[in-house]
Amino acid sequence: MPRYFRNHLILLLTVFSSLTGGLLSCSQYSTKPISKGYHNLNAHFNAYVIARDQIEQAEEILFKTRQENYNHLLPILLPVDSTLIQPVKPQLDDAIKKASLIPERHQNSNWLDNAYNLIGRARLLKQDLPNAIEVFKYVNTKGTNEDDKHTALVGLMRAYVEGSDYTNALNVAEYLRTQPLNKFNTRDFYLTKAYLHERQGEYVTAVGILEATFPLLKKGEAKARLHLITGQLYDLISQPAKAVDHYRQVLSSRPTYDLSFYANLFAIQSNGLTGDQKRMAQSAETFESLLNDRKNADLKDKIYFTMGLLEARTGRIDQAIKYYTQSIREAGANTNQVPYTYLEIGKLYFEKKADYSKAKVYYDSALATLPQQSPEYTALLARKNTLDEFVLYKTTIRTDDSLLTLAQMDPAALDKFLDKTIDQREKEAKDQAALAQKISDQASNGGTSMVAGATNSNLQPSQRWVLYNPVALSQGRQEFSVKWGNRPLEDNWRRSNKEASEAVAAVNSPLTGGSPANSVNPNAVVQQSDASNPAASPPAPATGRKGQKDAILAQIPLTPDAKAKVNQRIENALYKLGKLYKFQLNQPADAIPTFEQLLTRYPNTLQKPEVYYLLHLSNEQLGKSSTWKDKLLAEYPNTSYARLTGRVAAQTTSSEAQAQKTYTTIYELYKANNTTEALAQAEAALSQFAGSQLEDKLALLRVILVGKVKNVEAYQQALTEFVRDYPASELLPRAKEMLTAADQVTAKRK
Repeated sequence: MPRYFRNHLILLLTVFSSLTGGLLSCSQYSTKPISKGYHNLNAHFNAYVIARDQIEQAEEILFKTRQENYNHLLPILLPVDSTLIQPVKPQLDDAIKKASLIPERHQNSNWLDNAYNLIGRARLLKQDLPNAIEVFKYVNTKGTNEDDKHTALVGLMRAYVEGSDYTNALNVAEYLRTQPLNKFNTRDFYLTKAYLHERQGEYVTAVGILEATFPLLKKGEAKARLHLITGQLYDLISQPAKAVDHYRQVLSSRPTYDLSFYANLFAIQSNGLTGDQKRMAQSAETFESLLNDRKNADLKDKIYFTMGLLEARTGRIDQAIKYYTQSIREAGANTNQVPYTYLEIGKLYFEKKADYSKAKVYYDSALATLPQQSPEYTALLARKNTLDEFVLYKTTIRTDDSLLTLAQMDPAALDKFLDKTIDQREKEAKDQAALAQKISDQASNGGTSMVAGATNSNLQPSQRWVLYNPVALSQGRQEFSVKWGNRPLEDNWRRSNKEASEAVAAVNSPLTGGSPANSVNPNAVVQQSDASNPAASPPAPATGRKGQKDAILAQIPLTPDAKAKVNQRIENALYKLGKLYKFQLNQPADAIPTFEQLLTRYPNTLQKPEVYYLLHLSNEQLGKSSTWKDKLLAEYPNTSYARLTGRVAAQTTSSEAQAQKTYTTIYELYKANNTTEALAQAEAALSQFAGSQLEDKLALLRVILVGKVKNVEAYQQALTEFVRDYPASELLPRAKEMLTAADQVTAKRK
């Protein structure tokens, strides 16, 4: 019987059943054909279809209103987000109610499993993951249709991925891989599994699965987007030629304008990696065409950013920085690209030019505008903190060296220098006041349009009133922080007792020949002040020429005690700067002269053993021979640093049996109260058996012997070294207890 007539027969029978008062049984638990037909009809058209259409419409709305960040790898599936779901939440709630009618009223219908799958799908979109997982598990356990059970398992895998439960997601994927899936379940399974591997950073696997998915997809925006993502994945695994192929396929898949625009940009970037000279030569024409296209008026910052990226990849760093700077200037109301452009400029100064002071400025600007949830934020913050330290140490050395130079001048020459400095300050203050007046006059002349509510959006970014120009606002915040540091919004924020920038004293102080951070010098560097460094704080505002001169003189170390404090600051800064070069910046070539300068200027520094050791490591890292290891072993043979130089060799040559025997001998000497001999043997044994399993026991025994033979200060120092050198030792808690007890004894004596 044709379906059309069968459905109408069922409808007539249903109406007849209703009119006759239910003479025919229509219970939802009945297995009779007429009852099942009645419930199938109602479940399908009065519940399932309505719920399915509502969910599909909600998914379509979410897809059309998505906000893509093309600076990152796009997600293969749109991640569920409880915030973004709010506009369609009532629609999803209603879909759940409609689908719930089927298990409530139509238990014997063929749409029961489908209804549960719809409920799970809606809850997944609402980010109600626990309940979505339970629904999908229920269908897989109780379902009667294999295709519906497979649909539930795909949904279950997606829910696990969204919850970052990748182990369970992979378990489900392994099971589904062995099942005979229909076309639609195969498509969804491939996409979900590719999404799983993308989330885990397994890009090779993800792109392989995506390649197998395209034959199952229809042309359209969704397929074009997946081609773009596939191209991004190929770029990430260093296969730019394949990436270009997929970027081209975006254009033949009915993309939106944004997708086609970024596909063109990404293809140009990938061509730059392939080394295809012909295609690279065509890039200039493509850029010119894109810049002249009126549809790209609000996308010029992206174009200039790509131009800068290509220049950077070919090693033309200065030209890359020019294009990046132009990208920032072209940013309109949408400043999403700006933080990533600042970040790229900072990277060039950091990695290519090794200009850490300028890199810090651009990293500061990137952090000020980059969303904290961005993947780059944590790493960028760590690098920025490192550069803050770098600027602090460099500034301290430069400032204090200048102060020491001034302290050596004769009074007449110093007085003349100070007069010249004050004249320069006054001239710069007048220039800034004139510039401020000019800006104020221009703002007053344009006041009518501002009052009318115009935002100058029709002007170039550089011509807009500053409060309507987001790029200018960002730069203004940067310049303010350069000059004044991080100030709270409050009255009297310029008072002398407020903390100011550490770098102001060095970069902006006329004592070092610097100029104030203003429009003339926007790249002046800032660092938070160090309360222990009085030279790092700017002088208090003073009225009158004599007051200004006295304020400058107050910073100059004219007494022996003041000079000693300044030299101590320089010594500490050189030591910390050398370690920063060696470890955080990984620049041993810069660490070596810094440490050598420390030893030349301060030959009695307490850090000499460690500096010897770090000089040895830095030269070794560069493949150079040096005498620093020999000097360390000759001058400081019993230090932990001397032992560290032989640790690797000892690990391969020392005999545990011999180490145990030596330890027993030393311990017997200790029990016999022959502590002096025991200490001498312990120190020799530490060098001989460095790296053995008994090293920490030997080291702690030596500490105890130091306490018996030497004074309490030497004992404390030995304990401190043990805590530092053996952080994983089982004896560490005991050593810390001993150090606490020693500190208490010392405190009581004082």
